[in-house]
Amino acid sequence: MSVYYQLILYLHVFSATLSIGPFFVLVPLIGRMKSADESALDVQLAVFQSAVRLVKHAGHLLVLSGVFLIISSGYRWTTSWVAMTILVMLASVVFLASAFKPVIRKIRRNEADRGQLLDVLNRKLWTYILLLLLMLYFMVVKPDFW
Repeated sequence: MSVYYQLILYLHVFSATLSIGPFFVLVPLIGRMKSADESALDVQLAVFQSAVRLVKHAGHLLVLSGVFLIISSGYRWTTSWVAMTILVMLASVVFLASAFKPVIRKIRRNEADRGQLLDVLNRKLWTYILLLLLMLYFMVVKPDFW
């Protein structure tokens, strides 16, 4: 294994960690948001948005390093686990683009019951985590579907 490949693999694993890890910190944060006063809630929502931003940028590095790994590894784009990873990745990009910002905006504007909105936010957070874990499964296990 070349040093180039090892470096790209390391960047890929590092960016995968950065693209899922911050979301596990947000789980207890959502619980704290339920009883937070307005000033604390603003800070907590800013932390939430920052974590989402970090995950988005880590996802860019993840995709780029993944492309380099596929090209240099000899796997084909039509290999089942590669194709499934790409399919789930596209679904997660679409989901991430619309999952959190509208709910956070409603919480900030007090448009509905905070508890209900935080439950929605929590559900969306776990949905996204599950999508990322599914991608991680495909990349690590490399199942052969066809």
